[in-house]
Amino acid sequence: MEVHHHSHTSRKRWTHYFWEFLMLFLAVFCGFLAEYQLEHTIEHQREKQFINSLINDVEADTAKLSEIIGSRTIRESRLDSLMSLINSDSADRYTKEIYFLAASLPRVTHYQFTPTDGTIQQLRAGSLRLIRKKIVIDSIMKYDAVVKSLLRLDEQEQSIINIQRETAPNIFIGLELGRFSDANNTPLRLEIKPPLMPAYKNSLNEFNYRLVSLKNVNKGYRRESRKLLAQAINLLNTLKTEYHLK
Repeated sequence: MEVHHHSHTSRKRWTHYFWEFLMLFLAVFCGFLAEYQLEHTIEHQREKQFINSLINDVEADTAKLSEIIGSRTIRESRLDSLMSLINSDSADRYTKEIYFLAASLPRVTHYQFTPTDGTIQQLRAGSLRLIRKKIVIDSIMKYDAVVKSLLRLDEQEQSIINIQRETAPNIFIGLELGRFSDANNTPLRLEIKPPLMPAYKNSLNEFNYRLVSLKNVNKGYRRESRKLLAQAINLLNTLKTEYHLK
């Protein structure tokens, strides 16, 4: 009788399974590290893009602020001139200039600051997490806070102008005042001397009060613009220093 012998597969030692597990673990772990490194690199690239974009925005703001500071100085001079002339005993002799200055008074768009804030809005929306350096985040937040402080003065100034408009009909002849603005609503200097309203002096105190209020807001706007300009320069220096940019 023939006896069949079954061949036996040699059992693998536990060390074999250990090394298989280790190799599999290392493969997965290295894949994770590679993915993490790629994501990290992409975020660093996005961070630099945001920084370069922010620098461009703030540089545009500094140019605007420098212009506004100069414009606000001119506006203060015009407000002073209007107050001086309209309170003069011989105001009727200066109505050509008075009407021009009165037409200029509510035109504030040229004197107001509109920030270039596309990048900061993206940062507010969640991209701020990409900025790794606390000193940079702090500088951005300080700049944004001063921007908001300046913009609040726009509403205050417009509110005073709206009240001033209610007093104007007691002092100026509406049709004549309208002639001192062109088709684009830009104030015009004309070689005419329209009269003031006969009883205009009865409303001068209220008119003067609003002029003083506008002068105070104008001074505050110029002060805050200088503060914001200094903060903008500080932010630019911080960004360029921390990211080694020229």
